Amino acid sequence: MRTPGVTAETAVDRTDGTADRRREQRGWYFYDFACSVYSTSVLTVFLGPYLTSVAKAAADADGFVRPLGIPVRAGSVFAYAVSVSVVVAVLVMPLVGAVADRTGRKKPLLAAAAYLGATATACMFFLDGDRYLLGALLLIVANASISVSMVLYNAYLPQIAGPEERDAVSSRGWAFGYTSGALVLVLNLVLYTGHESFGLSESTAVRICLASAGVWWGAFTIVPLRRLRDRKIAREGGGSAGEGALGAGWRQLMATLRDMRRHPLTLSFLLAYLLYNDGIQTVISQASIYGSEELGLDQTTLITAVLLVQILAVGGALGMGRMARVYGAKRTILASLAVWTLILTAGYFLPAGAPVAFYLLAAAIGLVLGGSQALSRSLFSHLVPHGKEAEYFSAYEMSDRGLSWLGPLVFGLAYQLTGSYRDAIISLVVFFVLGFGLLARVPVGRAIMAAGNPVPERI
Repeated sequence: MRTPGVTAETAVDRTDGTADRRREQRGWYFYDFACSVYSTSVLTVFLGPYLTSVAKAAADADGFVRPLGIPVRAGSVFAYAVSVSVVVAVLVMPLVGAVADRTGRKKPLLAAAAYLGATATACMFFLDGDRYLLGALLLIVANASISVSMVLYNAYLPQIAGPEERDAVSSRGWAFGYTSGALVLVLNLVLYTGHESFGLSESTAVRICLASAGVWWGAFTIVPLRRLRDRKIAREGGGSAGEGALGAGWRQLMATLRDMRRHPLTLSFLLAYLLYNDGIQTVISQASIYGSEELGLDQTTLITAVLLVQILAVGGALGMGRMARVYGAKRTILASLAVWTLILTAGYFLPAGAPVAFYLLAAAIGLVLGGSQALSRSLFSHLVPHGKEAEYFSAYEMSDRGLSWLGPLVFGLAYQLTGSYRDAIISLVVFFVLGFGLLARVPVGRAIMAAGNPVPERI
């Protein structure tokens, strides 16, 4: 996040030699390799069903737990904890971003966020019995930490890659993340399915899988911390680099949002993205609970389904990229949102105990997952006024994290009120329908021209 008084030279270090820049890039890739295991193994596969089972063990005869005396369905604990974690992250991110931008010391902040999250994840080994409050607390800390660390991680990209190579560098980091996610899921699958041969109970195997993600996250974070370097901040007009850091994050975000009012078409696209991306994130985080609790699928099926998503997401993103070159990014994104709506509808009618049908649904998710988000980011880049890329993408990242509590909250409330995960999953259709409607109304050609950028032949 760029703050007033920081020169443009701090955004891209022109003095780096090619060898040094490549070395930093390779180190940068490894943070995605380190932390993606949390997103895949913990958040998507194991923690939702396991925390739900722990909450059920603590529930009363009516199926409710009562944190702080508030009646909560045991099946909603995971969704609510995800929502709280995002709210915490949104409160912390602008403060951390301000300190990072005004001091130039992103690396120690990245280390603090990464190791706080990794430690909380490793401590999930102690989540047994009826300790659902411990599980919810560890989830909140880990999930908020990874959100904060990703803001710092992404802030390195303009410094280690010039405009002409940024897409390629970003894509390689993304690929590293999916590779590690798939690799660790295979190891998890071996441990979980063979837990008896290893002399482990099913619960212990799950807790080892959860904790190992924290160990992996912490171990591979060493690579980027050794290779990335902080840049000295050259400030205009003097002043202390840390002066006013605590308030600067929110002031800069508000200034950027005020500037966006001069580009209402860009803001309209951002609002559409926030809605449908929240739907995407919620489907991914809640799919395992739906599969285990509503469809009665075992953990092995869930792991292999997520592994299938990981593998197909790479090919799906490349395929959607080719479609965008022919039909344009906007039409391709709209088509993917229609597919997401069909996926949720099919999921609502999916019969219980039908792993093959669940695999087919997972394959469909994999084919649209990566492309939906990759094309959204590239399309947004065309709508950003020249010279304001860092500011607008900071708001993009903040807004992305900022609204992503709403989907889990809707999911949790739907289950709280109806007691049905089918009703909870179908409630998410509203995010895709509204996002589709808003995006369809954005004249992207005019929006690009209004931002002062050349309009591509296909957009």
